[in-house]
Amino acid sequence: MEGAGYRDNDVLLHWAPIEEAGDSSQIFFSKKDTSGGDSCTSEEEPTFDPGYEPDWAVISTVRPRPRHSEPKRGAEPSSPRGSWAFSVSLGELRSIRRSKPGLSWAYLVLVTQAGGSLPALHFHRGGTRALLRVLSRYLLLASSPQDSRLYLVFPHDSSALSSSFHHLQLFDQDSSNVVSRFLQDPYSTTFSSFSRVTNFFRGALQPHLEGTSPDLPPAPDDEPEPGFEVISCVELGPRPAVERAPPVTEEEWASHVGPEGRLQRVPELKARIFSGGLSPSLRREAWKFLLGYLSWEGSMEEHKAHVRKKTDEYFRMKLQWKSVSPEQERRNSLLHGYRSLIERDVSRTDRTNKFYEGPENPGLGLLNDILLTYCMYHFDLGYVQGMSDLLSPILYVTQNEVDAFWCFCGFMELVHGNFEESQETMKRQLGQLLLLLRVLDPPLCDFLDSQDSGSLCFCFRWLLIWFKREFPFPDVLRLWEVLWTGLPGPNLHLLVACAILDMERDTLMLSGFGSNEILKHINELTMKLSVEDVLTRAEALYRQLTACGELPHNVQEVLGLASPAEPQSPSPSASPLPLSPTRAPPAPLPPADTATATQPDSSLEILPEEEDDEEGVES
Repeated sequence: MEGAGYRDNDVLLHWAPIEEAGDSSQIFFSKKDTSGGDSCTSEEEPTFDPGYEPDWAVISTVRPRPRHSEPKRGAEPSSPRGSWAFSVSLGELRSIRRSKPGLSWAYLVLVTQAGGSLPALHFHRGGTRALLRVLSRYLLLASSPQDSRLYLVFPHDSSALSSSFHHLQLFDQDSSNVVSRFLQDPYSTTFSSFSRVTNFFRGALQPHLEGTSPDLPPAPDDEPEPGFEVISCVELGPRPAVERAPPVTEEEWASHVGPEGRLQRVPELKARIFSGGLSPSLRREAWKFLLGYLSWEGSMEEHKAHVRKKTDEYFRMKLQWKSVSPEQERRNSLLHGYRSLIERDVSRTDRTNKFYEGPENPGLGLLNDILLTYCMYHFDLGYVQGMSDLLSPILYVTQNEVDAFWCFCGFMELVHGNFEESQETMKRQLGQLLLLLRVLDPPLCDFLDSQDSGSLCFCFRWLLIWFKREFPFPDVLRLWEVLWTGLPGPNLHLLVACAILDMERDTLMLSGFGSNEILKHINELTMKLSVEDVLTRAEALYRQLTACGELPHNVQEVLGLASPAEPQSPSPSASPLPLSPTRAPPAPLPPADTATATQPDSSLEILPEEEDDEEGVES
């Protein structure tokens, strides 16, 4: 690993991955030949104990096998030891971008004159302003008039590195020998002093060589200090090939119906629905089971009695709001607000679908009545924008007001947290999605983070209404019935999101998109995705993860392979979820035709986050 040096009176920064051979506690590096030549002399240091400080953390990630089409990040590597190495003169910097407000830590992204972005530098306990002040001793930094978080870089006469380190006051002892120590041991000198550095930074600087151990354990006799967690890297195996099965036919369904109309071999039937979906003619009946309206174990007579009971219950609730007079409603602002919001949303829900098209379509009236009745059923939640999107396909399939209502209630049992005012469920899901994505593709996470998109806010609508606006209407039916099986775990929809991002990975990373361009590109994917391709990839991602014998425990929790140790509500705007040690082996996955249709434009728009003051980020 090489550090800072001088070249023609200019400050040169050269970073290269640490070479690991044999004992991972042995660290090798080369010192830059400052005599003007380009040759480097190899030097082996004695056994090095990183001496992790309690005021910073290195969190390493599960790293997949290297991709051959890895985009370049910043300047060209000066050695073949890793694509993450970079060498840059401070005079070659074009701009420096600060992090967006709202994160619990700050980071800086250095952009070169060639347009490349170097790995993001993350600070969990402040330090960005101090670092910028030091850089200003070598460079002129001017705020861009178009972007307050962007600093334009201009040449400037500089003083010695030791002076800048003294000004930064990062070191306990006298800084006169800091430059030599930095050249000799940049790992400990830098990391032990720069606040809390996340895996974004260490992962960029230290990708392990193929065939060597990715683990960096502390020395055997050392006791870990409080305030940090070092997790061993685990390399994911190759992604397996997955093939979807054909849909379940009426004949196959009938083979599972036993005496008295009871379904038999239900796990096998669910596995078939997961792998292939349902034939359209089966959905009207099968969805009642998938959404919990009818019991998988009940007989035909039990189902008939249950439907009679639920029909009576539905119309009693419907009568509650139907019997409210205009005079009463004027004094009931809550009911009046629900009615107005529902009427507005229903009027623009799936209007290009023949079932809902036309000004006097009876389907619109049923949507309206069911949603108002749900307000009587769930007083605390009421109606929230987006619920009409979830009800529309259910009513289209069942074509029965009562059946649609109770199936919709079953769906809402799965996703009602998405619509709660606190948004804690959405924050938790975005945090879990970020955790999965960081395990599957750390470079993509680093790229999104460097472009102010690390919170994955552009995925909000995907998770809120389960991709209803992203796929053609028939594909939504197929996607939902697969997700409703609960296989292979409780959060397949998060892997669906990972699959879409994986499909768009190269486009996002190689096009040099900023945050607005990323958001625009994601929104433009609407109606352009194939549900079968996405489901195939999502299942492959699941199999790739579960094949890892050392999958971190909190990843296992997300995948439903382990019980959570304690309730958590991670926020996407907070620090990334650290990977926790493996506690249980993953479980195997059970052993999958689409039509096309147009979809109306969205009334749920995702807008870029507003700019806030960043004063509290670095304190």
